[in-house]
Amino acid sequence: MYDCVVVGAGHAGVEAALSLAHAGKNTLLVTIKIEHIAKMPCNPSVGGPAKGIVVREIDALGGVMPKVADKTALQFKMLNTTKGPGVWSMRVQSDKLEYSKMMADICLNTKNLTVIEDIVEEVICEDKKFKAVRLLSKGLIEARTCILTTGTYMDSAVMISDEVRSEGPDGDKTTKNLSKSLRDLGIRLFRLKTGTPPRILTSSIDFSKTKLEPGSNDFLHFSEETKKEDVLAADKQVDCYLTYTSEETLNIINENLNRSSMYSGVVTGVGPRYCPSIEDKVVRFSDKPRHQLFLEPESLSLDTTYIQGFSTSMPRDVQEKMVHSLIGLEDAKIIKYAYAIEYDAVDPLQVKANLELKDIDGLFISGQILGTSGYEEAAGLGLMAGINVRRKLDNQEAFILKRDEAYIGVMIDDLVTKGTNEPYRLLTSRAEYRLLLRHDNADQRLIKYGYENKLISEERYNKYLDKIDSIKDLKNLLKDLRVDKDTGINEYLNELGYENEYGSHNGYELLKRPNVALTKILDYCDIEYDEDIAKQVEIEVKYEGYIDKARKEAERILKMDNIKLADDIDYLHLDNLALEARSKLDKIRPSSLGQASRISGINPSDIQVLAIYLKQRNNEKED
Repeated sequence: MYDCVVVGAGHAGVEAALSLAHAGKNTLLVTIKIEHIAKMPCNPSVGGPAKGIVVREIDALGGVMPKVADKTALQFKMLNTTKGPGVWSMRVQSDKLEYSKMMADICLNTKNLTVIEDIVEEVICEDKKFKAVRLLSKGLIEARTCILTTGTYMDSAVMISDEVRSEGPDGDKTTKNLSKSLRDLGIRLFRLKTGTPPRILTSSIDFSKTKLEPGSNDFLHFSEETKKEDVLAADKQVDCYLTYTSEETLNIINENLNRSSMYSGVVTGVGPRYCPSIEDKVVRFSDKPRHQLFLEPESLSLDTTYIQGFSTSMPRDVQEKMVHSLIGLEDAKIIKYAYAIEYDAVDPLQVKANLELKDIDGLFISGQILGTSGYEEAAGLGLMAGINVRRKLDNQEAFILKRDEAYIGVMIDDLVTKGTNEPYRLLTSRAEYRLLLRHDNADQRLIKYGYENKLISEERYNKYLDKIDSIKDLKNLLKDLRVDKDTGINEYLNELGYENEYGSHNGYELLKRPNVALTKILDYCDIEYDEDIAKQVEIEVKYEGYIDKARKEAERILKMDNIKLADDIDYLHLDNLALEARSKLDKIRPSSLGQASRISGINPSDIQVLAIYLKQRNNEKED
């Protein structure tokens, strides 16, 4: 009898299983192939806009992805640095083979975690409660709980033009029986689609015709525990390159649209809107003369390049013409052809905010099977599922992140409240409090939760507390600091356009001025400082007014999340509610008034009706 069986060892599965094992729970992780644990079948990278902040959040909560992503990085870069800190986000180009190998090694050598190769064919429940899973080879496995993290492997179909094969990514096995088992339990499934581009022999590319895209000169890292000597390419990063489609590329695509799986009717699932195939881009953005593509290395052990932005399901002969029409790839050799893949996913509206199915006790859903896209989203969901299973086993209340606390909280709330009919992708625009959810402050937002959930060590938590004390000390120093003209500060201010500056300045107020750097103030005053602490203080001081305003707005809105809605409310017969509101409230059954207000189709007048009903209900209970 296991405490939990985790089905699938992708990015969600490993985070879920490791979080449980680290918390002392006897956990079983079932994977089709051990060598494919945490594999990267698509883009060989971690992070990106919003996604990079999620990885930072995973680190603050005690997850594993950030450490492994740092150690196996080939190139690291901070994105959106010309914009405000609310959208800064880190991205690393990963060695996909080393990433998977390191993650597998961690899983195979973690106490309380058993890893086996098999295929889950059936989920067994009794009286709406999870009991066991049935494996193809090893038969019945009983457990107290289960987390399904099947990714793109459930009844998956790989498509190249009109060629359709019943298999998972890279020719792996798939299972139709698990989908049938879930449907028999009354779980609603729907079809989603994603795809991947061709892989090219690196030595066959003429990089002289492309634009160099180097990494950052600064040492960047997702995890607060990463040291520079731990990083694979810390001293010598691998270059990426930028190229473009040509007019010929667009002509080839337009002439062969009827041969694409997507446009010939072979694809039935909905693809990712924010990561479309190249043929979809050409159709949707027909006015654009060209599309940019990034050439990215896959591994130091491979002579292969990934064409980011060139996903397709065209037939092989057309793929050859398309690749050879690209600038710098005229003589390129395709090592692996692109394909589209369809798979079954679970309608997220059936899932509670703790990622447990509403109608089946002990059965949790996480990762790409929940309708998301991306390794980072999957890992965040897997970690949250693992934490919540552990809390359930220990009879603790569910762990639910609010929308002003984490992008992970935004994602889960979006999924379980609004649902999705396409692969969900996190974007900074999805977060109404993105100035609060920054790359730099993930530990301040979440490390206390990681510590409380037994995933952050005492040593690391104490280091964090020391860091907070240092931030407070530097702020207090600035408030007391008088920067005199004799320090030479006026010359610096004149260079920035602040002319005729006389007398002394308060350090704290001086830092609030646009373009004034904290390091400059401290240098002029001959004050020693920690660079990371200085960066943190500069952001918090410069954006203090905006941050305070966002926090107050979040507190006002989130008051409604504290008004709980009972499970037994009969929405279908609640007077004065609009018909659409009755139907959606009955289907989703929100846990709070705040969640109800975020359901698509629920109007302010419906929320007012609910608030009046709750007040009357509470009064009746008091009487």
